[in-house]
Amino acid sequence: MSDPLLNSLAAAVASSPEDVELRALYADRLARAGRTDDAVGQAMVVLARSPEHAGAQAVLDRITGRDESSSASAPVYSTESPPKPIGYQPHGQGDGPIYAPGEEPPSSVDWKRLEAEVGSTIKPPFIVHDAEETDEGVKLTLSEADDDSVPGLVTQEALKLSDVGGLDAVKKRIYETYLDPIAHPEIAKAFKPQLGGGLLLYGPPGCGKTYLARAIAGELGASFISVTLADVLSKWLGESEGNIHKTFEEARQKAPAVLFLDEIDAVGGKRSNSGGSQSFRNLVNQLLMEMDGIGSDNDGLFVLAATNMPWDVDPALLRPGRFDRVVLVSPPDEPARETILKLHLGKRPVEGIEITKLVKVTEGFSGADLKHLCDTAADKALAASIKRGEVMPITMRELNEALKEVKSSIGPWLDSARNVANYANNDGRYDDLVDLLKRLKRL
Repeated sequence: MSDPLLNSLAAAVASSPEDVELRALYADRLARAGRTDDAVGQAMVVLARSPEHAGAQAVLDRITGRDESSSASAPVYSTESPPKPIGYQPHGQGDGPIYAPGEEPPSSVDWKRLEAEVGSTIKPPFIVHDAEETDEGVKLTLSEADDDSVPGLVTQEALKLSDVGGLDAVKKRIYETYLDPIAHPEIAKAFKPQLGGGLLLYGPPGCGKTYLARAIAGELGASFISVTLADVLSKWLGESEGNIHKTFEEARQKAPAVLFLDEIDAVGGKRSNSGGSQSFRNLVNQLLMEMDGIGSDNDGLFVLAATNMPWDVDPALLRPGRFDRVVLVSPPDEPARETILKLHLGKRPVEGIEITKLVKVTEGFSGADLKHLCDTAADKALAASIKRGEVMPITMRELNEALKEVKSSIGPWLDSARNVANYANNDGRYDDLVDLLKRLKRL
């Protein structure tokens, strides 16, 4: 039979994951309900944040039987006179003072004074990052402090959109809908009362969505914070929502900053597809609450996201004020393919490369496919060089052989996108996708 109070506490912890008192109360209730594994996990999360928390420690002591053993062995003192220390004398010798077990004799060294003179404060080298109950006891996963870091990769990008070869139509739309209004706020505010909202990049895998996001951060001169599902997801109830909140809070402190949510469909997928998972719904709800701050308390914070499947993103995330601008990052066009091929072949010994021919026959290849093509040709040239005992350059022969093995990898994505273009484009949201499919003769 379900415990109404336990269910209420679980929902409260999910909505307020940073509240250690509430989580400690939840751990206590779990222990009383006989769910000791869950209770230990929740108590360890509390102690990881507040090491001296008495309530969480009491839960662990009760589960492990430590409080019973200590109370059973504790002496019973008379109330008439104060208790005397119980202890021992090493080897039964000496008439010095007696100390209770675990108590140390006073030191003649003033360690605090010495630490102050040295002037070095050393932070604890590890923090409790995870905890789980095993047959051997509570297993802790430790990570290096500092615990104040953003749960993601923070970099300062030097890339610019001019460094991205080709894709002129994509770059033009990014400038018009996102970068130019931010660069000219006084003019833009005459037409829009608030500047903000997020930008969602979508398209086939391996076509440079992350690269474009880094270039946008470089254009804005902002820190680039890349966050994936692995950075925010936790098995503890409420921890994932707390990680999302922490990510946004610390990104705001680093403003101007670009917060990039990669594979947004994994974090912000449709709640109707959650299969009744309350934790997944809470995750999406938390993301919606953070996005609602864009344009108000998120000044200087620019939120970008990328996905292969925008039709799997929760519709609430695509409403105005959130990710209200959606840009298709299509497979590289001819100028982009030429740039990518020259980039991957330029640092290798090559001879007689017909770059124009290569550009023509790689229509529909993603950037990752083009890199794979060059790597495969290089492997063949390397094998021939080892056989000959001298360096043999990459020629059209190796590239033509590689073309027989390497094919475009975006076919499955195009098949999925075709269904969306045919049956889910009533509002014209995917007109760019329709044009791409027609260009690739898939529609």
